[in-house]
Amino acid sequence: MPTDDQRYRPFYARLLGLRFVNPGGVLCFVFFEGAVALAVLLALAELVNWWAVPVLPLAVAVMVKLNDVVAERVIHSAALVPEQERDRFRRQVEPVIGRARVPSTRSGVLLTTARAPWEPADPAPPRTSRQHR
Repeated sequence: MPTDDQRYRPFYARLLGLRFVNPGGVLCFVFFEGAVALAVLLALAELVNWWAVPVLPLAVAVMVKLNDVVAERVIHSAALVPEQERDRFRRQVEPVIGRARVPSTRSGVLLTTARAPWEPADPAPPRTSRQHR
């Protein structure tokens, strides 16, 4: 007996057995009926043969299922990372807005070195582009 969530999922998602990708009704419509309509239009314009009408929706279904499989692998591999490593990664990736001082230069001439009021004084002098060479 299917659960309520499974019963109300679109038929396309249930047919493909999607577990990690959860497309809504409109997206499932675009995936299947949109691919059929596109294939028919391409066939009517004689850009492809008529065999493209069943092949294009099948190719889209294979790509959607492949996306679901990749999402499953990513979720399982992320679950294997210890919590301590995840916290360290979050700290490293966390954006710090308004903290970095970047001096403006024009053709090797330093234009400004003024610190913002919230910045701590650093003991190292600012580097000019001549020091990088």
